[in-house]
Amino acid sequence: MKRENWTTRLGVIMAVAGSAIGLGNFLRFPGQAALYGGGAFMIPYLVAFFLLGLPIAWAEWTIGRYAGVRGYNSAPGIFRCVTGKRNMAYAGSFCVTLTTIITSFYVFIEGWCLAYALRYLFGWIEQGSTADFGKLFVETAGLKGNGALFQHGLLNFNLLCMFFCLLFNYFLIYRGIVKGIEWFCSFALPMLLVCSLIIIVRVLTLGNPTGVEGQSIFDGLGYVWNPSQPGKTFWESLLNPEAWLAGAGQVFFSLSLGFGVICTYASYTKQNDDIALSSLTAVAGNGFCEAVLAAMMVIPAAYIFLGPAFLTPDNLGSSFTIGFQALPGVFNQMPMGRMFGFLFFFLLFLAAVTSSISTLQPIVTLLEEGLQLGRKSSLTIAGVITTFGAFFTAYFTENLTALDTMDFWVCNVSIFVMAGFQIIMFSWVLGLDAGMAELQRGAQIRIPRFFRFVMKYVSPLYLILIFVAWMSLKFPEQLVRVSQNTVAQLSLGFIVFVTIFNLFITSQALTRWEKQERLESNEVTGEI
Repeated sequence: MKRENWTTRLGVIMAVAGSAIGLGNFLRFPGQAALYGGGAFMIPYLVAFFLLGLPIAWAEWTIGRYAGVRGYNSAPGIFRCVTGKRNMAYAGSFCVTLTTIITSFYVFIEGWCLAYALRYLFGWIEQGSTADFGKLFVETAGLKGNGALFQHGLLNFNLLCMFFCLLFNYFLIYRGIVKGIEWFCSFALPMLLVCSLIIIVRVLTLGNPTGVEGQSIFDGLGYVWNPSQPGKTFWESLLNPEAWLAGAGQVFFSLSLGFGVICTYASYTKQNDDIALSSLTAVAGNGFCEAVLAAMMVIPAAYIFLGPAFLTPDNLGSSFTIGFQALPGVFNQMPMGRMFGFLFFFLLFLAAVTSSISTLQPIVTLLEEGLQLGRKSSLTIAGVITTFGAFFTAYFTENLTALDTMDFWVCNVSIFVMAGFQIIMFSWVLGLDAGMAELQRGAQIRIPRFFRFVMKYVSPLYLILIFVAWMSLKFPEQLVRVSQNTVAQLSLGFIVFVTIFNLFITSQALTRWEKQERLESNEVTGEI
């Protein structure tokens, strides 16, 4: 099978940045920042960005390119190639499981974005209070109960939006790395940036439209960048342990670390491509989108029109609230709000698609590489699994239990484990000297020697400490949920099924790889 490569360095940067720039930037980050007091969240976020995000991204780019030039593009193949250990391929298969599960519930949320964008575009969204928009979100997400979205069959508008998202993702993946992913990201990301800038200019020129003292645009920006939470000192805000856990979690979620997506994408680069600067550019672009664009766009607008009292954990509840319930109320009061509402949710849709195609690619790559299947057959198998997962999530919507359960076990528990696995693989298995030499091959920048120490000692230790602290806070309540909730048990069952499936495919791939290597070895030695 002919191996694909990115056509330009800009193309791979756009693709990797697109995999990272998604709902985590424009929904989750503003929601997390609001939940943890605006600027108080920025310091733990930035610390995690430099001590975890950038080093692990460099590690993933390196091991991906290292294995890619040796003919391996799937996570199982990459892990086996880098470590030289057969069983490490099975560890790599868990990355494929993570991305498959993420695709299954991510397109459900992607469908919300498209539904809201279309409502604003065609004037199907009525004016009302924040409570009214809360009811709209309940309708869109099907929160009235399990099966609420299926009461009118498959003709439900929100289901149709999700189904379109599935088909659109499959179409892009079918077209391949160059004609699908690179092509879409090359125009989607610039379009996303343009939409962001238009909305930001409008937000920054709002002044004080409500006339309420203390709720001007300057007050809103101050809330974003002031490191002290209202009513707390700087040190009280800084020493909040949950803010540090949330900051690290945000970095992992938004940069797509630990999923194996970056490894897979990097495996399609050429041997002397500059991955050091490309990785830094992609990571910095992602950070800019959430810490600058999203922070200046979402939170100040909500602060102006809804007031600081609204931006509290009691009112927000979850990271989705500020995007799907609070912002429609903002657009309702903003001049030309319908247009800006469409731009914002269309922006979310574009960002979501660039991320979801990246999470769909790894399982297709494994099926192609491991079983020598064609693109159509591989995508059909992957499509059946992810479509089932998407409709499973869309059916069990009461309290979003299915979505939250999969999100917890995949995006919170497993992602930390696999990210730690990969930074250790880079620094301790491949070896720091060999890893840094590979990272610097063809590089147009020099990685400061300080990062050698960070990648070998600081990142793994920081990762372990954050993971243990986070699990001690969140794990017990999740165990209770699983033990008492049938939907949570079914969700875990789906994760187990996908895991077993990928382990089976990996075992078949190992058999084929070993047979091929024996044949190649015999050809070299002249044996028959």
